[in-house]
Amino acid sequence: MAVGKKSWAAALFTAGAVAALAVGAAMLWNAGRGTVPSVRLRPDDAAVTALGQKVYAAQCAACHGARLEGQPNWRARGPDGRLPAPPHDASGHTWHHPDELLFRITKLGLAKAANLASFGSSMPAYEGVLTDAEILAVLSWIKAQWPPSIRAKHDEMNRSSSPQR
Repeated sequence: MAVGKKSWAAALFTAGAVAALAVGAAMLWNAGRGTVPSVRLRPDDAAVTALGQKVYAAQCAACHGARLEGQPNWRARGPDGRLPAPPHDASGHTWHHPDELLFRITKLGLAKAANLASFGSSMPAYEGVLTDAEILAVLSWIKAQWPPSIRAKHDEMNRSSSPQR
């Protein structure tokens, strides 16, 4: 009978170890994704962009400009060591980043979104200030302002950066 108890205990231990490994792998796979849903901007959705325009005017325009122009000398650090707010129009670099990263930067703040713990940024995190739908709307409105050629490049970059499913 002792042999039967040992094999049962070994099987139970093995099953527990496999379950723990599976849970650990799932946690690593989803690390950092729990607070950010899968994102796809909707610049052609009139209702979404109308909301986005309102949110942008209320929350973003003070730094990024009413016409998406950003702050002067946005590529040079100021006396405080921080970069001024960049433009979100075609002259800026917003369209160089995939939808999900833009969403993460807006929701979590630049330092957390990019895993740069010591990066000083004036860009606030909007988690708890804006809903996910409002963040998606404002980013969709920004994209809707880009010329068709920039939107096409951004769409291609999103396709290239999307995980294969």
